Amino acid sequence: MNDLLTEFKERMKIFHTTEDDNLLRILESSKEYINSRCGVSTDTNQQAKELVLERSRYAYNDSVEYFEDNFLSQILSLSFDNYEEGVAIV
Repeated sequence: MNDLLTEFKERMKIFHTTEDDNLLRILESSKEYINSRCGVSTDTNQQAKELVLERSRYAYNDSVEYFEDNFLSQILSLSFDNYEEGVAIV
């Protein structure tokens, strides 16, 4: 998770460590959200990782309610790419 934290902080131009605990919670929440919606591990899929970073950006800026509308096509695309017949995504 520290690599993801480092990448997020670089993307957001955050150079201090005072928010690290909060950022880790945001990243973990975003990771769980993407895993549950798309049925794919964010550890091994670059598209899923990108969605985690984007959702985290929205959450950090108190705009997470807009994420799904703005990224719905990417979420659906990733879900369909990883769809397995007979396997329910919950």
